[in-house]
Amino acid sequence: MNKITQLFNIKYPIIQGGMIWNSGYKLASAVSNAGGLGLIGAGSMYPDVLREHIQKCKMATDKPFGVNVPMLYPNIEEIIQIIIEEEVKIVFTSAGNPKTWTSYLKERGIIVVHVVSSSKFALKAQESGVDAVVAEGFEAGGHNGREETTTLTLIPMVKENINIPLIAAGGIATGKGMLAAMILGADGVQMGSRFAASHESSAHENFKQTILNTKEGDTQLTLKELAPVRLIKNKFYNDVQNLYANCPSTEDLKALLGRARAKKGMFEGDLIEGELEIGQIAGLIHEIKSAKEIIDEIISDFESASKDIQGIKF
Repeated sequence: MNKITQLFNIKYPIIQGGMIWNSGYKLASAVSNAGGLGLIGAGSMYPDVLREHIQKCKMATDKPFGVNVPMLYPNIEEIIQIIIEEEVKIVFTSAGNPKTWTSYLKERGIIVVHVVSSSKFALKAQESGVDAVVAEGFEAGGHNGREETTTLTLIPMVKENINIPLIAAGGIATGKGMLAAMILGADGVQMGSRFAASHESSAHENFKQTILNTKEGDTQLTLKELAPVRLIKNKFYNDVQNLYANCPSTEDLKALLGRARAKKGMFEGDLIEGELEIGQIAGLIHEIKSAKEIIDEIISDFESASKDIQGIKF
């Protein structure tokens, strides 16, 4: 049996990324109902909003689902308590030290997965007692490593260093991509961008359409001094680059970013002044589909590619 399907008690080793402003209960429950693991993105929710989404998700699916928690969140203690009170069984942590909450959550019977961008942090996550890691390459929209290690090289290197289940992320949106990641050593995959462009995604329709229009070279990793993110090249992105031309301080970058810039772009649909985060794989996303259609397509593509590989001879 596959390590990831066994760990989460799901049908397919496909996890939907817990993306800010994209991953409400509608998307999480739809992915879980379709056989994957849906994640609610707590990073863009006030505590009371998160509680509401967890409760609605429990009503919308009887399948396992989880919550993604960026540990830089200002109300982290309150968020953790809500997760425990609402009896969420799976938590993905990111953007912080996994030692901070892993043992506390695991003592309460919660499966903990941590998102990393390097073998070094994968080892630290394993040492902290997590049940699995998500290794996310440079191609991804969020949680990028400053080292810019691509998924193709990151997955086998992490695999070489850990003995817990490994989930690949970054630049994966198809069954062929899933197969490639698993051949390299991953036990499952996490996809963000592909599910951002779904009917159930909570993102604004303007942003979803922009994902479909994004081509190769239309995104760039930036803002490494704050938290590396991959942005679609719009006016805000150009403003960031113009600021970099003047050797800005971290405070200068924070001032330009301001508050709620990602909400303005992805949730409210401001394509000019908003922060539009998406992975490089957006260039392969051509249609907005339901979460079930996406998963069915990925599995069909995966199975077809598996057969094709068996026919390759040298």
